[in-house]
This record gives sequence, structure tokens and C-alpha cells, in this order.
Amino acid sequence: MNDYFQVAIIGDIKCLIDMKKYSNFINSLLVCLILIFSSAVERKPRILIIGDSISGGYTRYVTDHFKDRALVMHNPGNAGDTGKGLTYIREYIGNGDWDIILFNWGLHDLCYRHPDSKSAGNRDKVNGTITFTVDEYKANLDSLVGIMKELSDAKLVFVTTTYVPENEPGRFSKDPIIYNKVALQVMKEHSVMVKDIYRKSKAIHKVHGFGDDDVHFTDAGNNELGKLIVEVLEKALKQ
Repeated sequence: MNDYFQVAIIGDIKCLIDMKKYSNFINSLLVCLILIFSSAVERKPRILIIGDSISGGYTRYVTDHFKDRALVMHNPGNAGDTGKGLTYIREYIGNGDWDIILFNWGLHDLCYRHPDSKSAGNRDKVNGTITFTVDEYKANLDSLVGIMKELSDAKLVFVTTTYVPENEPGRFSKDPIIYNKVALQVMKEHSVMVKDIYRKSKAIHKVHGFGDDDVHFTDAGNNELGKLIVEVLEKALKQ
């Protein structure tokens, strides 16, 4: 083999080696760019809150808390009682690809109503009829949890029903305790995470409630409830 061909072969080998090094560099660069791009568009956790006006009140605090780390949404309007929940649960969950669904039903289930009552929502615990008995509530809640598990892989978090003051016209103060007890049984059967806020909601309502005839909270009260909800959501996000 003459010198010319030897030089040519050696040159080709060097070229192949250089091309391999260049190819490795390009591949490494592409991997880095993909990682940088993926980090820049990292998907935020998605949290759905389902509930009545109480949850609507604390959702603003929760949303503000997670504004840079998670997307927080509340079901449209008021989720009402478990009967309404069974009607609309598929609509609430939709195709949201939720990571966490935090939910409560209770205050509307244990409410007594009468068509002739002058109170808002026809509330009347003297002459009215209860919306759902505790047994009906338990059965409905059991069905709702089953449906949510069927529709979504999200981690479920149940929040207990809040305090009812003595002079509320359509609700008995003792009933949240009774309804919460059966709700906790349902959650245990389904291995659902629970945030029990009843006792603390009572203390908060004494200071930041709208009076002894109203279950709702002032903005300050909603913020205090929101702090309790944030606690359980932070825990759920780490699991």
C-alpha cells in the first residue's frame, strides 16, 4: 500500500472519530435542551375542590396559597347535597386530569326545609322535612366516592362538615357530628384521606362567624378555614 492510500485511510479514520465525538456532543446537547424545555413547561398539579358555599369561601385562600405551584379550581356554583352531587359529579370532574379532589357534602343534606318557610332556602327545622336522612346520606356518599374513583385516578380528600350554630333556622347544631360520624365510616371503607375540621370550625365560627343563626364565615373566618385546607393539601401533594 503506497503512502497516499495510507494517509487517506488514516484521514478517514480520524474523520470518523471526530464525527463520533461530534455526534456524542450533539446528542448530549439535545438531551440538555429537552431537560431545560421540560423543566420550563413542567405540569403543575391540578386540584379540584367540590362543595357548597363553605368550600367556596375558603377556595380563594387556597388558590392564592398555591398560585405558583398548583392549579386550584372549585366546582361551578354550589354542590349542594349528595343528591345533587350524584346528578352532577361527572360534570364536575369532566376531563380535568386531577391530581387531588378535595370534597365535602353535608350541610345541605342535614337541612330541613318547608315550602312555606320565609327563611332563605325555605329552611325550617320545626315544620320542615330533612333533605336526606343520615342513612340516605351515607349511601349517597358511598356512591359518590365510588363514582369519583371510577372517573379519576386523583387522590381523594374528604373534609368534614362544619359547625352549625344553635339558632340556625333549618339545621340542628348536633347533626354535623352525627353526619360526620357516618361520613368517616364511608371514608375508612374506601381508604380515603380525611381532614376533620369540625372542632376547629366551631372555634373559628365563634370569632369569625356571621352570627348564631348563620353557618357562614366572614372573610377572616374563611381564611382560617383555608389554612386548615392548605395543611391537608400540602400533605397530599407530598404523598
